[in-house]
Amino acid sequence: MKAAKTYLKGQSVFIISIIVILLTILTVYINGQNHERSITSNFYISLAIIGTVLFLFMTYGLYKGIGLKDNFPNFKSYEVGNHIPSSGEIPAIPIFEGGDGIGGFIMSVLVWIGMTILIFLLLILLEIAFWFTLFIIIMMLYWLFFRALKLVFTKAAITQGDIRISALYGLGYSILYLGWIFIIVFIAQKF
Repeated sequence: MKAAKTYLKGQSVFIISIIVILLTILTVYINGQNHERSITSNFYISLAIIGTVLFLFMTYGLYKGIGLKDNFPNFKSYEVGNHIPSSGEIPAIPIFEGGDGIGGFIMSVLVWIGMTILIFLLLILLEIAFWFTLFIIIMMLYWLFFRALKLVFTKAAITQGDIRISALYGLGYSILYLGWIFIIVFIAQKF
């Protein structure tokens, strides 16, 4: 008789996974500096550790019959508008010539203050763009990660209570999800 299915919160699994991945990479690279390993070697070691943890997690989850529950906020209702100007022309940038004398000096200082404020505002916009991009990347990673693990754990009905089949599915999905990264790095290193 199979036990009732246990559900893990997808958001918690994602956050813990990101922490484990970052700690693994950081530990391997710090340790790699002491042993003078190449970046590629550190990458292979990090990916092997992450792959082993992923394999063990999926095997355990398949064996125990674990499922994932999507508890991440829904952002589908938000729309990003098209704010690109329709004309292909670049607006002309005004050039300031301060002139001579005290009036030119005062105007130069005022323009300098205005440009400082403008640069400050542009830096704030750049920071907003950076955080928005980071948010979008994290959302994409979450979606891919959540959907991938949810797909794996749909096999839990078949594998629950059978460690051999759970391990085979876990190994197969681990190779599928991480094998292509090994291949890309290997090809990039050869060429």
